[in-house]
Amino acid sequence: MGLEIGRFLRVKSWGDLKPRLISAVILGLAVLALAILGGLPFRILCVVTGFIVFDEWTRITGARRAGPLFDVARNALALSLLAFLFHFELLALAIVAFVAVFIAFVDRREKRADWVAGGLVYAAIAGLAPGMVRGEDVEGLAALGLVICVVWSTDIAAYFSGRTFGGPKLMPLVSPKKTISGAVGGLVAGVLAGWLYTHLVSGDVGFGILLLSAVLSAVGQAGDLYESWVKRRFGVKDSGRLIPGHGGLMDRIDALIFATAVLWLTGLFASELEEPARAIFHL
Repeated sequence: MGLEIGRFLRVKSWGDLKPRLISAVILGLAVLALAILGGLPFRILCVVTGFIVFDEWTRITGARRAGPLFDVARNALALSLLAFLFHFELLALAIVAFVAVFIAFVDRREKRADWVAGGLVYAAIAGLAPGMVRGEDVEGLAALGLVICVVWSTDIAAYFSGRTFGGPKLMPLVSPKKTISGAVGGLVAGVLAGWLYTHLVSGDVGFGILLLSAVLSAVGQAGDLYESWVKRRFGVKDSGRLIPGHGGLMDRIDALIFATAVLWLTGLFASELEEPARAIFHL
């Protein structure tokens, strides 16, 4: 039995498990510590995240070649993240929306800066959404914990179930390694993680939370596939080399970017801009 387990763990498809696990644990602990701390330290983390994601995006897509429009997008992102850092959330959102529309309008014929505008929006979401969900109260911390718990459980379960059961590919032209079994295993794990987390946090698990957990799990997987599509579109394997076993920061948080944005929008429609997380556990 011991030899069989050893051979199982030495299968080639598990070769990247150790660096992935180590980097995931280190990154996860750092993010959780800053999320619990909240306030300015977590907002600084969000700002740094936005800048790194924009840098990786522009390297992948070659958006820097757009010239002056690239400079406009980069400066707009900096102003937006600075406004967010000092609690001007509405201004931060307005800057991103206005400049993205401006770039699309100015470039509507040449179509050279589509990826610049996309990078601005993508990086802004990566930096702003987690900070706006977290806010300054305990509800924000609980809501951020929910999305992290669901997405990470989905990612881990999809990794193991996909490599264990194999089977038909999910979207082979976009991500050759992802399987339907991995997607289903990730979805089930995400819903179970959302149920368990909510039960521990509030003790009251309604159908709305289960549905939200399923949506966050599915959207997170879609975010992962989207980044894979972007990288394949430009012939890039990894978004960077920042994190051992994962590549760049985008490779690690692509699912979180999409899922956190959906969680923020859900809370925004159900509550208010200042504290969107207050409505999450009452769904």
